Amino acid sequence: MKIIKYFIQSIIIYFFFLLIKIIGLKLGREVFSVIFKKIGPLIKTNNISNKNLKEILNIGIDERKKIISSMWSNYGMVFAEYIYLYKFRKNDFKDKYIRIKGQKILDEIIRNNKQVIFVSGHFGNFELMSMELDRQNIKLATIYRPLNNIFLNPFMEYLREKYICKNQIQKGFRGIRSIIHYMQSNYSIALMIDQRVSEGKKIPFFGKEALTTTLPAQLALRYKCDIVPIYISRHKHQYFDLEIYPPISNVGKEENEKNKNQITGDLNVILENMILRDPGQWIWTHNRWK
Repeated sequence: MKIIKYFIQSIIIYFFFLLIKIIGLKLGREVFSVIFKKIGPLIKTNNISNKNLKEILNIGIDERKKIISSMWSNYGMVFAEYIYLYKFRKNDFKDKYIRIKGQKILDEIIRNNKQVIFVSGHFGNFELMSMELDRQNIKLATIYRPLNNIFLNPFMEYLREKYICKNQIQKGFRGIRSIIHYMQSNYSIALMIDQRVSEGKKIPFFGKEALTTTLPAQLALRYKCDIVPIYISRHKHQYFDLEIYPPISNVGKEENEKNKNQITGDLNVILENMILRDPGQWIWTHNRWK
């Protein structure tokens, strides 16, 4: 039964979180980077990663193995970092943990109390993007996907609300009312656009049609606001570069299906270029082209 499976999984993960808390963030990153690189290739989703890389990037087996190893390593470090989100929130490090390119764009958004749609994908430690926006006092609500594991999800929601962004919107139809409320209250919205969405539109992504969320385009057209892509990358294991892309203006565009699909397609191209910058920092385990 799934309930038993989820319970056992949660016990193991809570034990790992406790272990990471005991050994510290630096060693925790190193240990779980190795563990994930060893265990990851044994998991069923690893086959999805290999298939995606083979079909989408058309690269050889050695290069695929290198990218997948890097992906699992990053996965392991992100896992270890969850229990230390409070340190990132306080910026409680000897050196600044994150370098920002495009700070002027954020300064203008803050200064003018400007409403925008922030979009990105699962790169580096993706949780730190919304955290940094919120830390800079941008009026923000962020869309998240709840975990299937009912024993783990409450803890993850607690971490996100306390340390990442207090305004969390559950992904899917249940969150539509909350999205409308925040948009009407002049909040900016942050969301990931790189996962398959069953209610999405089939839009080209790396040359193959993929079910893609059109929500950023819908919100931008309806509320006449800019879309701001963000990219985060890990370097030297413990530090991150956060790049704020120039805002995409939608002034004068009518709210219709053609413009919605056009904007969504343009965002997929931006996402493709982000992935190609360092394929090992993106999560290839998603069955994106199912």
